[in-house]
Amino acid sequence: MNQKKNSCVSYNFTTQDQDKVLASLGEKKALEILDDMLTIRHFEQRGEQAYQMGKVWGFYHSYIGQEAIQTAAVYALGKEKNLWLTTYRCHALALLLGMTVEEGMCELYGKANGNAGGKGGSMHFYTPNMFGGMGIVGGQWPVGAGLAFSLKYQNRRDEIAICFGGDGSVVQGTFHESMNLAKLWELPLLIVIENNQLGMGTQVERAIAALPIGENIAKAYKAKSYTVNGMNFFDMYGTFQEASAYIKEKQEPVILEAIVQRFRGHSISDAAHYRTKEELKKIMEDDPITSYVGALYKAKMITEEKYQERSHKIRDRVIEAMGFADESPFPDVLTLEKGVFSE
Repeated sequence: MNQKKNSCVSYNFTTQDQDKVLASLGEKKALEILDDMLTIRHFEQRGEQAYQMGKVWGFYHSYIGQEAIQTAAVYALGKEKNLWLTTYRCHALALLLGMTVEEGMCELYGKANGNAGGKGGSMHFYTPNMFGGMGIVGGQWPVGAGLAFSLKYQNRRDEIAICFGGDGSVVQGTFHESMNLAKLWELPLLIVIENNQLGMGTQVERAIAALPIGENIAKAYKAKSYTVNGMNFFDMYGTFQEASAYIKEKQEPVILEAIVQRFRGHSISDAAHYRTKEELKKIMEDDPITSYVGALYKAKMITEEKYQERSHKIRDRVIEAMGFADESPFPDVLTLEKGVFSE
């Protein structure tokens, strides 16, 4: 365990052996992970650009700076198994679980070829085992508990439900009702609090009375918790494995709090005046992709030249997806009601 000071809060982080994690991954998977984090980064950057060009409407919540968390979760727990749910900051998880960049970009553009047929927009992406980005703050928590209940009901003991949420949503009543039921009913639920320390724009210590969040809430419900550096892929990966194994063995919920800093405002309309340029520059020194690539350099799994080649190739594919979205048709007006109500 090591300790890091952030504002007035001291976090005791759960750490992992980086070399051991990297060795367990192997070169092929380690490079796949890099590609996925780069895909998220380039997709978000180009999505923001498209928004500023007037091609994307509504809200846009970028995951830039947080890539290590959900990438580590998916690779540690498996792409084909488990049930997943997240917030309206949902582009990364959908890409990790099988959505193509073309489907994602078309959805941002509101086109018929989009992930949700052009009807969901930025906040509502899906895959067969991802039950959406949830547009309502705190709305994902009871759904996550329901997914965990379904696994228990079907006796699928080798799977868990993973539900992501921001620090601002844990003060919603839905969180505590869901946590209470998850503990009472012994549900296989992994609650991941992505604490970017700002809520929408208010520092977490001004909004939540008891910090660290995960540790204190877990104590109240007699549950296990982890606090992890969300900017470090290796710490996240190993801890997700530990938490998942614990849940499967004990069949009870676990809280994992990832301490992270997003590089953008809450949404694209947020100018983030609550952080100075100097503060943001300091935060970006902990870029999760940069630190991950540094580990690959050290392990001689990739060179700077090969890294740049991979990054440019992924960037070009995302740009091509923007062109594809531009040329794709809008949904037919006769399909507007299709899929709106369950049948």
